[in-house]
Amino acid sequence: MEEKNCVCNKECLDKVMYLKDSVYDYRKNLHCIAEEGRVEFKTYDYIKSVLDGLGLESKKWLETGLAGIIKGKDAQKTVAFRADIDGLMSKDGTVKHLCGHDGHMSILLGLIKYVNDNKDKLKDNFVFIFQPAEEGPGGSEDMVKDGIIDYYGIDEIYGLHVNPLLDEGVIGIKKGPMMAGTIDFEINIVSKSAHGAMPQNGIDGIVISAEVINSLQTIVSRNVSPIDSAVITVGKIRGGARRNIVAENVSLEGTVRYAKDEVYANVLDRMKKICEFTAAKYDCKIEMSVCNECRAVINDDNLYQEFKDAFKGDNVVELDFRMGAEDFAFFQRAVPGFFFNVGTRNEEKGFTAGLHNEQFDFDEKIILNGVEVYRKLMEYKNMIEK
Repeated sequence: MEEKNCVCNKECLDKVMYLKDSVYDYRKNLHCIAEEGRVEFKTYDYIKSVLDGLGLESKKWLETGLAGIIKGKDAQKTVAFRADIDGLMSKDGTVKHLCGHDGHMSILLGLIKYVNDNKDKLKDNFVFIFQPAEEGPGGSEDMVKDGIIDYYGIDEIYGLHVNPLLDEGVIGIKKGPMMAGTIDFEINIVSKSAHGAMPQNGIDGIVISAEVINSLQTIVSRNVSPIDSAVITVGKIRGGARRNIVAENVSLEGTVRYAKDEVYANVLDRMKKICEFTAAKYDCKIEMSVCNECRAVINDDNLYQEFKDAFKGDNVVELDFRMGAEDFAFFQRAVPGFFFNVGTRNEEKGFTAGLHNEQFDFDEKIILNGVEVYRKLMEYKNMIEK
C-alpha cells in the first residue's frame, strides 16, 4: 500500500489510521454473527450498539435494517452511503460472510465514526444506511418502497463492494451499466399423464418442457440485439414419475441476466408469449411466475465523472460489465447513485478466493482503504471541510 499512485497510500491513510482498532473490532464482531437476509437481528443489535455508543440516533427499517443522518452546518444536499448486512448459508449449514458484507458494514461504521468525530467540519447532510437482504429477497427495493429516500431527503447515494479480482489498493469503477439485472423465474407446465405405450392419451410435459427451453434460448439469439448483453439459463427441471409413464406436470426454474431496462422488458415479454403460444399449441396450461427481480446497476454519468476526477492520478481502473447482480440498483432508480469496487486480492497472503466461495477472506486493512476512499470523495465534493 506504499505506491505513490495508490488511492490509499500511507500519507492518505494517516488521516483515518486512528480508526484502525475500531474498524478491525467491528469486522471481527460482525464476522462472528453472520445471518441470512431478513433475520439479521444480532447484526442489527450490534450496529445499533455502535451507533448508540457514538451518540447517534438511528431508525429501524424492515425489522433488521437501520439508517440515520448527521446534519451538516450548511447543507446544500443530502448524500447517502449504504452497506449491506446479510450473510450466506455455507456448505456446513452455518451462515457466513462469504460476500464481504462484514467488510462493507465495517467500512461504513468507520466512516460514520470519522464524520461524527469531524461533524464541526460537515457541510452537507450525511445519511448512513445499513440494508438487510441484499442477497435476497429485495431489501433495497422494500426500503425504497417504505420511503427511506423521502424520509431523509436523499439527493445522491453511494455504495461499494469488495472485489477479490482487484489487487489491494485498487479501486474499480464503471460508467453506465456496471452489473446485470436479474429475473428469477419458474415455469409450471400442467399436462396430462398416460402410459408410455399409449402417448396419444396424454399430453407429454417433458416434450413440452424441451420445446419451451429451446424456445427460450432463441430470445437472446434472435430478439436481443447482438450489441446488448443478456443470458437466459434454465438451471433446474422437475418432472416425471416413471420411465414408462408420459410425464404429467413439469416445472422449470431459471434466471435471466441483462444490462439495459429495455432488454429486460423485451425478454420478459417474449418469455410470456412463448409460454402462451406453447400452451395453445399443445392444449395444456403453462404458468410463468417471476421472483427476486433485481434491476441492473447503472451508474449516474455525473457521479461517475465526479468520482473519476476526485481520484485522478490514483490507482483507479475501469471495470468490464459483469453479469453478477447487486440490489443497490433499486436505490439508483430512486436517486442518482454510484457503485464501485474496492480491491482485496493479495496473493502473498492467500486472499484470492472469489465471492461466495467458502474460502473467501481479505486483509482487514482494506477496511481503512474503503473509509479513506469515502473520506476523500466527501472532501472533493465539499461535503466536509479539509
